Amino acid sequence: MGREFEVRKEIELDATPEEVWDAIATGPGIDSWFMGRSEIEPRVGGAGRLTVGGHVDESTVTAWEPSRKLAYRTDEAEDGSFMALEWLVEGRDKGSTVLRLVQSGFLSGDWETEYEAMKAGWDLYLHTLAQYLTHFQGHTAEVVSAMRLQAADQEHAWAVIKKELGLGEAVAEGDRVSFTPDGLTRVEGVVDYVDLPTFVGVRTRDGLYRFIHSGASRGDAVVLGHHVFSGGTGREPAEADWQAWLARVFP
Repeated sequence: MGREFEVRKEIELDATPEEVWDAIATGPGIDSWFMGRSEIEPRVGGAGRLTVGGHVDESTVTAWEPSRKLAYRTDEAEDGSFMALEWLVEGRDKGSTVLRLVQSGFLSGDWETEYEAMKAGWDLYLHTLAQYLTHFQGHTAEVVSAMRLQAADQEHAWAVIKKELGLGEAVAEGDRVSFTPDGLTRVEGVVDYVDLPTFVGVRTRDGLYRFIHSGASRGDAVVLGHHVFSGGTGREPAEADWQAWLARVFP
């Protein structure tokens, strides 16, 4: 069975409407805070593309009003499922902006699990957007992703990740993080987001690091979605190193 759905979110950002627009309406901007890698053609009728883990979602731009409104919609799949996304940008006093999101469509299969994951995921990614605009605005991130399917249940997975990151049992925003993944430079920063048992985010001087557990109903996968602003060795070598790290800590 499937079901129609709608998710509404709102966030106030310490950035101008033009800066927010660049972050939500350009490929490099979206890559600096959202999952996967994005492309978007800047016009009504333009093509959009989101690539996550080798899977590509294609969409069509349905509204394009720079610094005001952006909307796009995926094609309808054979089971009737589709996604539509609308962004509304509203400038406020002193250079701040209110950003409103409406995501709607039709979910098939285990729609309840997907719906709850979507709501929680937007909280993480909108927070990441705010962190990007506050700490890295004007820079472009390299998106570094890795995933370990059937890694471990949530309790064991987070015990492993906390130990690797040098964190204690109780994790709070502001906690210090310091560790060196195999083959990579040292990661030193602070926890900037906590929503256990699903998400932990870490902000460093050169990146936003996201550690995610999918939950048992979605395969007990551990997913890494990092946004690295320092350049470094390049996306593919970094992804290989993070994949090797996942294989080591979750044998």
